[in-house]
Amino acid sequence: MTRARKGNTTKGDRPDRSASHSALSVWSLWLFLLILATLVMYSVREQVSQAHVVLLYLLLVLGGSISGGRALGFTFAAGCVFLIDYFFQRPFDAITVGKSLDMILLISFLATALVATQLLALAKAEAARARAHAMEVERLSIEAGHAEALREANRFKDILIASVSHDLRTPLTTIKALAQDIAVGGDGAIENGAVIAEQAERLSRMVSDVLDLSRLNSESLVMQPELNTAEDLVGATVQQFIGIPDAVRRIHTVIDYSRPALLGTFDFVQTLRILTNLVDNALRYGPAETPVTLTVSSDNGMLAFDVADEGPGVPVAEQDSIFEPFYRPPHMAHDTGSAGLGLSIARRLAEAQEGSVTYAQAAGAGSVFTLRLPAVEVAEDGVIG
Repeated sequence: MTRARKGNTTKGDRPDRSASHSALSVWSLWLFLLILATLVMYSVREQVSQAHVVLLYLLLVLGGSISGGRALGFTFAAGCVFLIDYFFQRPFDAITVGKSLDMILLISFLATALVATQLLALAKAEAARARAHAMEVERLSIEAGHAEALREANRFKDILIASVSHDLRTPLTTIKALAQDIAVGGDGAIENGAVIAEQAERLSRMVSDVLDLSRLNSESLVMQPELNTAEDLVGATVQQFIGIPDAVRRIHTVIDYSRPALLGTFDFVQTLRILTNLVDNALRYGPAETPVTLTVSSDNGMLAFDVADEGPGVPVAEQDSIFEPFYRPPHMAHDTGSAGLGLSIARRLAEAQEGSVTYAQAAGAGSVFTLRLPAVEVAEDGVIG
């Protein structure tokens, strides 16, 4: 027990010993400089004026105060008064004041040195307090940033759980009921099987969206940009809606075929997903029988895909929110077949390709969502720029 206490005491004394050793080194250094300066000036004291001596000693006092603090500064100030009187005021090598002006000089030097030392000590203390305050502010800022990040992550988790749990409940309930009906030999097994397949596909899309959002947030979704034509992308988008009643009939494409082919560098699969999502939103929220217009153009080095509908549009208060994950308009029913991730994923996929997805109110009524992607210029002679 005694040995353990001795070990702990020795370990605890290490910082104090280190500080004492450091202070001793500082005092030794400045004492050496003081002695060296005194020897140099002593060797030429017949040619050196008292003003030069006082100035050099004052610099040593100030330097010692900065390095060693108030104690070293005050000690040097008193010591320099003695050195000036003994070595550099006539009669030399004696403690005496031959003239009243010499006394004034010594008193002035001592007062100046003491005041300067005190001011330096106060300035160092204030600087230390300022550094401590800055470190505390930085620490609090980091903690506040972490707390805000945790709150945002917690909020996102709550939204995810609330949204996904509700969205999964509906197809799962449908699948369970139909499966039970088939199990007891109910009529309409074929129709029920088709509905089960549809609901299973809906579940698959939801899970895929959640996983892709997670990959986008962690920047682990790899994009594969290649040279593609806008016409191919538009054609593939329209093909996605074959089999959906009236969908293809409502989609109107506008492409200027009199100009050279519109080329761009983008990941075809992921970009097809973006454009399909925008068209699907327009079909869903636009009134039945109204057209959805898909226009392609090129401007300022970017391909622009405008998807316009004749729906009610998005209120101004909600236009910044529609691209947030799991967002649904307040008036929308929960069971819409969507988890509220489409626009958020579309924008993130576009940004991952140095593009963008934006919203604008259509002239008159309706919405226009615009996908922009880097374009590749084609000269009139067919040379790709």
